[in-house]
Amino acid sequence: MPLPRRTRLRPALGALLAAACLTGAVTGPADAGSGSADRDHDRTLQKQLEALVRSPGGPPGVIAVLRREGTSRVVRAGVADLDSGRPIETDDHTRIASTAKAFSGAVALRLVDRHALSLDDTIGRRLPSLPRQWSAVTLRQLLNHTSGLPDYSRSPGFVEILTADPRHHFDSRRLLDFVADQPLLFPPGSRYQYSNSDNIAIALMAEAATGVRYERLLRELVHRPLGLRDTSLPQGYEMPEPYMHGYDVTPPDPPEDVSEVLSASGVWASGGIISTPADLTRFIRGYAGGALVSNATLREQRRWIDGASEPAGPGANKAGLAIFRYSTRCGVVLGHTGNFPGYTQLIAATPDGRRSLTFSLTTQVNQATKPELLKQLREVEEDFVCALLKN
Repeated sequence: MPLPRRTRLRPALGALLAAACLTGAVTGPADAGSGSADRDHDRTLQKQLEALVRSPGGPPGVIAVLRREGTSRVVRAGVADLDSGRPIETDDHTRIASTAKAFSGAVALRLVDRHALSLDDTIGRRLPSLPRQWSAVTLRQLLNHTSGLPDYSRSPGFVEILTADPRHHFDSRRLLDFVADQPLLFPPGSRYQYSNSDNIAIALMAEAATGVRYERLLRELVHRPLGLRDTSLPQGYEMPEPYMHGYDVTPPDPPEDVSEVLSASGVWASGGIISTPADLTRFIRGYAGGALVSNATLREQRRWIDGASEPAGPGANKAGLAIFRYSTRCGVVLGHTGNFPGYTQLIAATPDGRRSLTFSLTTQVNQATKPELLKQLREVEEDFVCALLKN
């Protein structure tokens, strides 16, 4: 979800909303049978991250965590903070951007398992105060982005407020008011279109069904079962220490620190979560592996349709319910991507959750702003998936 710079707000803000460093590799305990071939492969991965950092518009820092059963490998390049030169660590906080949509999906699917919600529940039933023309949209359609809801983050009113005051505190539960006068973009279920509005509606449906605030549902249904210790959903703009500094990198201008330029209240359940690579690894292993839901709900989640995450992930993308299927030349992983001013994320794991990849950049990369860098990033991500899946 691209947004403004602190000192140089761009005229293209509405369109963006739609859409010399230290280097080093840290490798965990070696896999059984590993040796010089694995070390050579790690060096190759290291060089790819260094090339990303050196690329025009590339991130000042990047970290990748590969976990296979009980073994972790961490590969990183660049720095967490250009001023101090400190390298990125796995317990550094980061804005997880739209990978937060997987968290709201986890809440919804757990409530489906508990029969508090149904995938066939409609906006009309659970959220009758929303526009009548949206009433037939189902929870399933919100989860797989076939709802047709207009994207509030593209609305002129939202963009105008954000441009005037990037740290404006929004009422997160009223974000859909920005598009409440608009009809659906297409009949529900007729096609795929990624929309930040979908996950706002999902969180509101969860609250309506339980009478419990979304932040508490996250803690009780997701954070606690998966052992997430450094994950939160704030309302303000501050980042907890330690954190990866996120930068707007737009040559020929020098990198600008945008870590705390925006209030998370304007993205909320759609992208406001702050976490760490360590916690994101725990989350995606449990979420993609089905640890949170029954087999029946998992089968529903994995009914794949045509659709790509934003930004697109490695290989060929298919959409499920708050999760994506990334089919690479080396095999399949399930997960989610995200982008936000200063940050780009990929979290992915094998369908059994036994192997995972967490990939964090400290600049925003998407098709609208940096198409060539996104192409390079997807190729690097695919190589890391291959490293993850190799025997």
